[in-house]
Amino acid sequence: MQWFEVRLDEPPRVVGIGVGVHGTASAHDTFRLPDLWQLHLYRYTARLIVGDTPYTIRPGHVSLVPPGTLVRYQYRGRSEHLYAHLRLPLTGEPRQVPAVQDAGAHAATLSAQLLQAIAAAPQAPARTTAEIWSALWRVAHLPAPDAEGGGHRAVAAAMAHIESRLAEPLTVPVVARAAGVSHNHLTRLFRAETGDTVVAHIRRRRMERAGHLLRATTLPIRSVAASVGIGDLQSFNKICRRELGASPRTIRAAGALPPTP
Repeated sequence: MQWFEVRLDEPPRVVGIGVGVHGTASAHDTFRLPDLWQLHLYRYTARLIVGDTPYTIRPGHVSLVPPGTLVRYQYRGRSEHLYAHLRLPLTGEPRQVPAVQDAGAHAATLSAQLLQAIAAAPQAPARTTAEIWSALWRVAHLPAPDAEGGGHRAVAAAMAHIESRLAEPLTVPVVARAAGVSHNHLTRLFRAETGDTVVAHIRRRRMERAGHLLRATTLPIRSVAASVGIGDLQSFNKICRRELGASPRTIRAAGALPPTP
């Protein structure tokens, strides 16, 4: 495991940010950014080589790589990740951060922060900087694998699988297989750790993402529905009213979700 020294006492300078799609034209990519750090949150399984150290990355893994470091990817088909290229301050308290980590149960929050940063980039760069700074602090303080309070690996793997596939059909057996446990075992673990069912978590995350996309983007409502796995627009309207308290058009027009009673 590689560790790199970061300083986060001052905000980063975000130079590039977005959603990267790879593995379609070529199964291999090689990058070296001379003066920029690379922050990636992955939604796929692949092989990553940082310098000379190989890693297997999976949905929910996050990497933070310093300037001038050679990184090589070996993809397994279409591969999508969220990324930010940035400059970090050279002064302040140094912190040691692993090159690659499993964000586990924190993957959903990191994904939301990066998506907010991406959405804000064109018109609100200060908001982008704030979201990325917050995400970096979260990455720097992720719990070590199996650390007390870090949660069960199967639950973390299930959450990461769900987060990376909200646009796809999701069932508890499929999520359980991705997490490496049985359907019933995942159900018990999930309830014990989160107080919720797997199905309820999927529904909540879909609607949280839908609410974000309605408020922060200009995507057509039909596209928003499809991006959270709801192909029927009428069903999407009903679910929005039930789960978010308003129609998709009302949420978009208001620019924020209505207050909860």
